[in-house]
Amino acid sequence: MHLHAQALVLGVRQHGEHGAIVRALTREAGMVAGYVRGGRSRSIRPILQPANLVVGEWRARTEEQLASLTVELVRSRAPLYREPLAAAALEWVTALTAVALPENQPYPRLYTALDGMIGAIEAAPAARGWAVALVRYENLMLAELGYASDAAPALTSESGWPDILAGLALTGGEIEAHLLTDRRAEALSARARLVDRLKRAVA
Repeated sequence: MHLHAQALVLGVRQHGEHGAIVRALTREAGMVAGYVRGGRSRSIRPILQPANLVVGEWRARTEEQLASLTVELVRSRAPLYREPLAAAALEWVTALTAVALPENQPYPRLYTALDGMIGAIEAAPAARGWAVALVRYENLMLAELGYASDAAPALTSESGWPDILAGLALTGGEIEAHLLTDRRAEALSARARLVDRLKRAVA
């Protein structure tokens, strides 16, 4: 296996004393995992911040083997983590993508939508500027994985907070029922924190 591609970092897990296993979403191959040697070092750790845009190179002798991964930073989203609402949104969308998608299956529409979602947060850290994109991303995730709902909310950029929060309630129930069951349900805590902060922000 050899893959050289632009990717969005989704999640990082410590592996061994110095390394890290990274999950990242590519347009070409979907979600791909790789081992980054020295991934916990001061120089590499900031590159592996979830939501960062990187160029990655994955190499493995067989398709079944965990690939070694080297990364080069293209765009850092670290400044967004200084804003509590933006940070909560990034934590949720990257966690959802990391745990819901199967590995090595391309989902180009999800890649484009996630890149756009992160870009919306970057352009307007205030939640009003990206909350509709969040609901749309969750709906697209459900649809791409075979759980499209006839009750999906038809939100627009003009939608008010009551409609947005109702949309989040609907997609949240569908995600919990279909995508984040058993051990993956732990990711829902990130969503609960986000929704709670949104409600307090617009109360």
